[in-house]
Amino acid sequence: MNELIGRLVANTGIDQATAEKAVGIILQFLVKEGPADKVQALLAELPGAEALIRSAPPDEGGGMFGGGVLAAGTRMMATGLSMGQVQAVTRETIAYAREKAGEDAVGEIVGAIPGLGQFV
Repeated sequence: MNELIGRLVANTGIDQATAEKAVGIILQFLVKEGPADKVQALLAELPGAEALIRSAPPDEGGGMFGGGVLAAGTRMMATGLSMGQVQAVTRETIAYAREKAGEDAVGEIVGAIPGLGQFV
């Protein structure tokens, strides 16, 4: 995951700690909302993913937007990211996942989560 974090710092201008939190939030979201077997297979292709999930800010659930994509975006904005940075980090993270696990595997996860496809 160090490669992804480095890419996020270089390509989005955010600092390493914020990049780690944002990726952790994205991965937590995938675990919560995606098909469990497919997400676990993806995480197996991303060494260090479990540590980022554990270190991410806790998902308090509920809130103004309930769950789903908007809630994950709101959580990332709470770490200091702008909406544009949330989108850039999400796109870069999904692109990295595609590189490591393959288009088909990631496409099945994205396709199974309502609303995610429009962000990536």
